Amino acid sequence: MSTPEILLFASGDLRESANQTCWAAQAEMETALTKVLEENGYAVKRAHPFKADKGHGFLASQREGMDAFKDIDPNAPIIVAEAVWQYSHHVLPGLMHHEGPILTVANWSGTWPGLVGMLNLNGSLTKAEVPYSTLWSENFEDDFFKNKLSDWLKTGQISHDLSHVKPFQPQNASSQSQQIADELSKKILQDKIILGVFDEGCMGMYNAIIPDAPLAKMGMFKERLSQSTLYYETQCVEEAEAASVFSWLKEKGMKFHFGSPPETDLTETQVLEQCRMYIAACRLADDFGCDAIGIQYQQGLKDLLPASDLVEGMLNNDDRPDAPDRNGTPIRPGKAIVHFNEVDECAGVDGILTNLVHRTLGQPVETTLHDIRWGDRDHSNTHDDFIWVFEISGATPPAHHIDGWQGTESYRQPPMYFRLGGGTMKGVAKPGEIIWSRIYVVGEDLHMDIGVGSVVSLPAAETKRRSEATTPEWPIMHAVLDGVGRDQLMASHKANHIQVAYANSKSDAIEAATAKACLATKLGITVNWCGTQQ
Repeated sequence: MSTPEILLFASGDLRESANQTCWAAQAEMETALTKVLEENGYAVKRAHPFKADKGHGFLASQREGMDAFKDIDPNAPIIVAEAVWQYSHHVLPGLMHHEGPILTVANWSGTWPGLVGMLNLNGSLTKAEVPYSTLWSENFEDDFFKNKLSDWLKTGQISHDLSHVKPFQPQNASSQSQQIADELSKKILQDKIILGVFDEGCMGMYNAIIPDAPLAKMGMFKERLSQSTLYYETQCVEEAEAASVFSWLKEKGMKFHFGSPPETDLTETQVLEQCRMYIAACRLADDFGCDAIGIQYQQGLKDLLPASDLVEGMLNNDDRPDAPDRNGTPIRPGKAIVHFNEVDECAGVDGILTNLVHRTLGQPVETTLHDIRWGDRDHSNTHDDFIWVFEISGATPPAHHIDGWQGTESYRQPPMYFRLGGGTMKGVAKPGEIIWSRIYVVGEDLHMDIGVGSVVSLPAAETKRRSEATTPEWPIMHAVLDGVGRDQLMASHKANHIQVAYANSKSDAIEAATAKACLATKLGITVNWCGTQQ
């Protein structure tokens, strides 16, 4: 009797520098995963080869992924194993037409963000309505992983504890929340909302693209813009205008860590170019009447301009430098222009709803998405809770940081992803109460998961440990989600991104979350309340 076989796929980046740097971590994960599968009586076959000329074994394009799937048994069990960030569209076409059981598996590491890549793939599969199971592990030897894997090997399915997810009940909301939802939903439908989209979908995040039809029903529409336009407008900004923005940042107390050479260090020239991009982005938002914009920097612009993350953090902050229009008049002074990192349109819609609700309630309007990067127990033993590391590549507003602008620093973006550098918007998130949420797509229907939590303060040594275990140049948030465990969030979340905003108190957070959930429901979004109930 022959040994049953499982096909293994590994989706990678479009950037070969990232694939080559990350391959050792992927190979180590595949070895550990293969060992436990063989112990269960299964053989593992890589469905695509190691590429000696490239120095890695990742699928590095959509075509490579299609070619890897075209000749396999359509009923074979498949594992997509991820130890790194990956581009979901490399494997998604093949998975959409596969008829056998599918399991997505990630490592549990801050340094090698496989769980970030896997959550993106999970969200993409959810949108495509492809059945799948999902699993994660630190070392692939724990009982949780082994028992769940055994279930999948026997049945082709895994069940997880989703008891924290409950349908939102708008009728139980306060009269204030319901009234705010009524008024804002009417305003949105009457005035309409425009999302400025700079190059949709080029990071492979299928789950981050909202179809036009459900957007239109809500009164929201896309202005599809080209990043070449942003590049051109950046070149049109005067040096003196950029210098004024840079001076404002320094006067606010923001710290820049300059050095040389530019290939590895942050330079003033890179930051001034980012200041020019900031003004250009504001002008284009103004030109097209965009309520929010999303810049898809990491493909296309990465070969033309320094990183956009410093720009994005400024945009998301009410207290930001004046950006003059072409006649010298400040554009929307004193008000954030919602930015959705990596053109995650789901985060864009969420950011708009947050901005409207929080401004109405008098709560902090600054909002950002973070990657669900990793999480760990508190090694300082200051807190008993499991504490998440939420982290994104620099786009957080300084209002979220301890000491605001004065507590914000800028380091050069890592060369592996950001060839032309540019400064980050690094800070440690301030302690306080937060609302977290995620809008996601199932077929062509919009859903939202929402809940409350808190950002906790950790000793400097523990913050440093967590930051250095991830990407130390980037901002970090120590988050605890009320009533939601580690494995519960991993099992239910449909994206690598999570949206966060602060409130002034716990009761304010619950009220703001409830009002946003009511507004989303009014607009036709199916809402789940996650964790501690409303």
